[in-house]
Amino acid sequence: MAERMAELTAEPMPELVTLPADAPTERILEIIARDGAVILKDVLSPAEVDRVLAETRPYIDATRRGQDAFTGFHTTRTGALVARSPACRDLVLNPRVLEAANRFLEPWCKRIQLHLTQVIRLQPGQPAQVIHRDRWAWGTYLKGVEPQFNTIWAITDFTAANGATQVVPRSSDWPDDRQALPQEITRAEMSRGSVLLYTGSVFHGGGANESDGERIGMNITYSLGWLRQEENQYLSCPPEIARDLPKPLQDLLGYTVGSYALGYYTPPLPPGQGPEAVGPEYALGRTLDGEGLGSEELRAAVSASIDQAALAASSRV
Repeated sequence: MAERMAELTAEPMPELVTLPADAPTERILEIIARDGAVILKDVLSPAEVDRVLAETRPYIDATRRGQDAFTGFHTTRTGALVARSPACRDLVLNPRVLEAANRFLEPWCKRIQLHLTQVIRLQPGQPAQVIHRDRWAWGTYLKGVEPQFNTIWAITDFTAANGATQVVPRSSDWPDDRQALPQEITRAEMSRGSVLLYTGSVFHGGGANESDGERIGMNITYSLGWLRQEENQYLSCPPEIARDLPKPLQDLLGYTVGSYALGYYTPPLPPGQGPEAVGPEYALGRTLDGEGLGSEELRAAVSASIDQAALAASSRV
């Protein structure tokens, strides 16, 4: 063990790769599969970043600091971004990020969903956050799946001095109790308007803000459609707000079934005045073709996956 630790001490981990904003999805996923994270440079224009900050700044300024060491005593975390900011909705629906998220998560689900929206502001004096995995939101119960695909958008420049996110490249397959050595940790330094893409399994954490200015990032993450979301989107963006949003965004929030028989509901209406089982689209006034637990297409997909699992199991006997 001592010899292995000596080897790790002598061999620093690679730096994060930075790709251009228009990098092909295949290249993005190739780097993420290897390193667990990648930076896309200058995805947003200065004007787009200004708009995001203008729409969220009143909420950021009104947010109190964290109440424990993990959330940060000099850190504010502001949520409900879909309900509060049209500019943030554009980030959630960014085509390049969504394509990468869908492609990355598709081996484990039929639909993905919005997991979290949060502006994270590190104020001067904020120490470095403990290195962790975001997938620990579900504990360590999930095995053999990658549950989420994450982004941190740089609303200010991310520098080593102001708390650029710490990342441990190539740590996605580490055991949960593995602790990163200092030389294995790099920083996601990136210009304002760039975005860090990373998996739920890669070890990372907020950096220490040793500057005299704020570091502001926007954490938007996606997860498998059959998991509970970290930020409860139905309460953060209730039907009276969600019904006026674009359909793709409604679906990402969770206003559609995640699979066959997953997420339907019964409106609690007087006898005979409503359906008994419909998808959550009904709450937004979207017309559905009859009642039921889900579409025939989704039911067939579940059946096909069961048949594939049975075939794989029989081949191992």
